[in-house]
Amino acid sequence: MSTIYYNAKAYLGEGQFAEAVLVNGTDIEAVGTFEELSALSDDAERVDCGGRTVIPGFNDSHCHLLMVGEMVNRPHITNIKSIDAMVEVCRQFAEDHPNVKSEGLHGFGWNQDLFTEGEKRIPTRHDLDRISTEFPVILERTCGHILTCNTKAIEMLGLDENSPDLKDGSFWREENGYPSGVFAENGCYLPIRLIPEPSEEQMKENFLAAMRYATSLGVTSVQSNDLSSNKDPNGIISKVIDDVYENEATTLRYRYQICYYTPEEIRESARNGMFSRYGQLLHGRQVTVGPLKLFKDGSLGARTALMRKEYADDPGNFGMDCMSQELMDSLVGAADELGIQAVTHVIGDGAVEGTVASYEKVIGNGPNKNRHALIHCQITDAALLERIRKSDIHFFYQPIFLNYDLHVVASRVGEEMASTSYAFGTAIRNGSCVSFGTDSPVEDINPFDGVFSAVTRKDLNLFPEGGFCPNECITVEQAVDAYTIGSAEAEFAENWKGRIAPGYVADMVILDRDIFTVPHDEIKDIRPVCTIFNGKVVYGSV
Repeated sequence: MSTIYYNAKAYLGEGQFAEAVLVNGTDIEAVGTFEELSALSDDAERVDCGGRTVIPGFNDSHCHLLMVGEMVNRPHITNIKSIDAMVEVCRQFAEDHPNVKSEGLHGFGWNQDLFTEGEKRIPTRHDLDRISTEFPVILERTCGHILTCNTKAIEMLGLDENSPDLKDGSFWREENGYPSGVFAENGCYLPIRLIPEPSEEQMKENFLAAMRYATSLGVTSVQSNDLSSNKDPNGIISKVIDDVYENEATTLRYRYQICYYTPEEIRESARNGMFSRYGQLLHGRQVTVGPLKLFKDGSLGARTALMRKEYADDPGNFGMDCMSQELMDSLVGAADELGIQAVTHVIGDGAVEGTVASYEKVIGNGPNKNRHALIHCQITDAALLERIRKSDIHFFYQPIFLNYDLHVVASRVGEEMASTSYAFGTAIRNGSCVSFGTDSPVEDINPFDGVFSAVTRKDLNLFPEGGFCPNECITVEQAVDAYTIGSAEAEFAENWKGRIAPGYVADMVILDRDIFTVPHDEIKDIRPVCTIFNGKVVYGSV
């Protein structure tokens, strides 16, 4: 069945548009005028786009899709305004969900910098004890790199004032040495393990709920870090995802980003595990097994991002190095030998520098054939950006991070370093491969917020006037390209998705406003009229 979408403003590339798109089955057959395409397929269904703008489907180059779905069944503490309000929301959630008393309560999304009422600090066990002392309560900060649990959880973990420090990760202590309830980085895994994993059926429902939500916002592809060897040793997550794509009506493409922690795990996976399917197009080009995902540091908001200089607002603190240089070299080396891409969470400039050094050892004089990449890459100076450019290392940016970070980055790292950070404009002008995403559920998976952030460098309340470090602003076309063809290139798919062009999959979004001509401050308010995936309308209608 063929369909001609006509009376459209279909975006082909910077300054290039077509009035009609011919879709044949799952792919785009041709673009051009209505008359030209009608001559090619006179029996095609005609769909009048009403003069609306049509762009390629958005591709989120780094998120956690399964967690997006899990948020539906957790207390809503994102953007909460105080510790007291968080306690009350969680109390009410526990009352409304009796299973919490036997399973424990797990929430995600608080941010102490957004507390505008009461004390502006990281909550402790004493705060969470007001929710319950009978069952474990675990509330993660929005970055996922720090959490607080109640006293019951500490007792269940067997920790007290005599417990030794963790070898990997950390927990904070009170004056007498007893755990305060605050855990950081890899230490977070300890209390989280107290919460039972969802059933396969619940996991499936969470995944489908997240998929539907992403589709409603024009996202047709995700590159998602849901799988890790220590979180899912029995392969249940991949089993659920395979089941969804075999038996359900799916609405987006999924690429795995997978955490392994030793070179031996990587090599074994390449022999008999997930990496034995690396790069294959599965389930009708809807699923691919993608890169090795590594973590080098924490987050800026929690002051655990690894810095080369101490935090300006926390003297003596350089953040946390989550992986020794020796281990990182061995993991990157093992992946590269097997032809597997490595993508690494790096936020502080110390983490960026260490990860670039590991990549340089396998890239040498280039090219970066496995497209090793930096996820987040927030704090940089000119010299680091040049090293990244020279080695052709890819950027997986999340522009929406500016919504919060522009308010704190200068206080954390100083004005000078802040002025060369979140350097989307410099990276694009340098010719680097730049892709965009959200790290959802750290931020909403809404791509229009990300395009708005990259173009204006303002928060969602339109502050500051003129934008934060406006020399790093980019054009709307550059932002859309980073979110589509740039993200496709990040996953070796630039020859078949990310464009409205013949031979590409028919993943497109019809917008309620023209993203290229509306005032930039209104970009965040744009929404899809409909989302087309694999040649079918999967959300809305024209």
